[in-house]
Amino acid sequence: MPTENPEPLWRPDPQRIARAQVTRFQTWAAERHGAPGEGGYPALHRWSVDDLETFWKAVTEFYDVRFSTPYTRVLGDRAMPGAQWFPGATLNYAEHALRAAATRPDEPALLYVDETHEPSPVTWSELRRQVGSLAAELRTLGVRPGDRISGYLPNIPQAVVALLATAAVGAVWTSCAPDFGARSVLDRFQQVEPVVLFTVDGYRYGGKEHDRRDTVAELRRELPTLRAVVHIPLLGTPAPEGALEWSALTAATEEPVFEQVPFDHPLWVLYSSGTTGLPKAIVQSQGGILVEHLKQLGLHCDLGPEDRFFWYTSTGWMMWNFLVSGLLTGTTIVLYDGSPGFPDTGAQWRIAERTGATLYGTSAAYVMACRKAGVHPSRDFDLSRIQCVATTGSPLPPDGFRWLHDEVRADLWIASVSGGTDVCSCFAGAVPTLPVYTGELQAPGLGTDLQSWDPAGRPLVDEVGELVVTNPMPSMPVRFWNDPDGSRYHDSYFDTYPGVWRHGDWITVTSRGSVVIHGRSDSTLNRQGVRMGSADIYEVVERLPEIKESLVIGIEQPDGGYWMPLFVHLAPGAVLDDALLGRIKQAIREQLSPRHVPDEVIKVPGVPHTLTGKRIEVPVKRLLQGTPLEKAVNPGSIDNLDLLAFYEDLARKRA
Repeated sequence: MPTENPEPLWRPDPQRIARAQVTRFQTWAAERHGAPGEGGYPALHRWSVDDLETFWKAVTEFYDVRFSTPYTRVLGDRAMPGAQWFPGATLNYAEHALRAAATRPDEPALLYVDETHEPSPVTWSELRRQVGSLAAELRTLGVRPGDRISGYLPNIPQAVVALLATAAVGAVWTSCAPDFGARSVLDRFQQVEPVVLFTVDGYRYGGKEHDRRDTVAELRRELPTLRAVVHIPLLGTPAPEGALEWSALTAATEEPVFEQVPFDHPLWVLYSSGTTGLPKAIVQSQGGILVEHLKQLGLHCDLGPEDRFFWYTSTGWMMWNFLVSGLLTGTTIVLYDGSPGFPDTGAQWRIAERTGATLYGTSAAYVMACRKAGVHPSRDFDLSRIQCVATTGSPLPPDGFRWLHDEVRADLWIASVSGGTDVCSCFAGAVPTLPVYTGELQAPGLGTDLQSWDPAGRPLVDEVGELVVTNPMPSMPVRFWNDPDGSRYHDSYFDTYPGVWRHGDWITVTSRGSVVIHGRSDSTLNRQGVRMGSADIYEVVERLPEIKESLVIGIEQPDGGYWMPLFVHLAPGAVLDDALLGRIKQAIREQLSPRHVPDEVIKVPGVPHTLTGKRIEVPVKRLLQGTPLEKAVNPGSIDNLDLLAFYEDLARKRA
């Protein structure tokens, strides 16, 4: 629970507040749309959820969204699921993403960085030219609006060009990173039946080359709907038989033609982690993503033409799509293709320095790894241009906030953000005009009526409850692929509280309006009625230098009992002796709750993750409850399947 009136870790100075885009938006919306001129962000947020249609209309006007056909109203139907945004309107996402080419043709739109850490630019005019050339070639190949185009690509400029060309023709983009194995990719791509596949011959990671030609050959065999395969020779190999050369498709000087599509026309398909079955194929719309990302990147992240936006991500994670949308605000985006820790743990800070990043985004896990490794970013790198360090993927522990404050800069805006692949955006997080409290997200996003609810659907303040959103957001899925009656979509978010989005996270909304994330509600630790998120346990346990990573599971027993083991992956040289065991239990007892001291602490060879880096709690829980491996987990969704053998063996011994 929040303490009484804690001191914030950081407060924005008056100049920063005055120049923030959200401040300018509030003044502008007060003059034109009746938004509150006073009261700062809390008043603006209240207005944005109380007058939802006026708020979103204001966003489209403030950012000069070009509707080639006007909308009849902002929200045709606000029921969830199935809300209808801007019915009647037509537009094109890629057209908006390339608008800066008209005013800043020779400035960099992209800065590409590989493991040499030397940035190479792609200008706005060159990006627009390549998109125009590729879009024309796609049309020549017979690609039509609604066709699916897939990318098996790392985070390289060609991936951005392919996405934008796909959107320009009104086709539907979907991508996986090349470290995904063939089965994982096919679990995703076979659902959407792509007609074109963009692929590399391999990739570089950790100083090594990884050849993917055999995997690409398997994808070609197993995707019968493909009409064309486009070869990008990242490792310099010749195109396989029957494949088209990237260079030939992007050589022409051609003005892009932007297909004008309905607001809810599919833009891309993202995938859930798919740990227990086929990944959900989540469809988001051209218009919904356009307006949601203008709001999130422009107003919340405060990005504009002077900025450089770097987020460490891969094409298999929604944060890559989010990064590409930085182009909507005229921002230069930084694409890094390589290991997050090569040649050393400080690698991402070096990239931020060399690219002049103003907003640098990473994972909470990377921040904590830097802290453990004794990295000193401000001592070793010139980070004077960074205004904000943002983190996501898991909650940033309080120690992570303090480390960033102490080791990067005291006057640093630290934005822990939380959202999901499901909306490709944030429910809560960055607000440039609000203070930052240690361990807390600054506030819910504009237009997002985020609340914490108890099981009966009553809102809670300063208490742990379910994360719910009570009004529609434009980027909520228009549907899932292969879900004709909408039942899988409904059951994923709306079965607990009818008509209200339940995300599956435990949160606290504080009386100050900030938000604390406690971890997934479906892997909650419930001891004698006291609920705690797994993230709270990890934050305490992983402060101990001997613990590299941990995994905690709470398992209801057939006799009504409750078994809560803590699995620990030890740092090199560490031993799980009585002394360490005592310190683990003491840390949890004193810093969290005596009820949540684990029943057993068990040394493990490693903690399994999804391919996007999240610890897999629920599948391990199912294994320990006796579910066979093939039913407990989708093998293609796990980063190291061999690790599950340990948990499977443990389940057998316990049975």
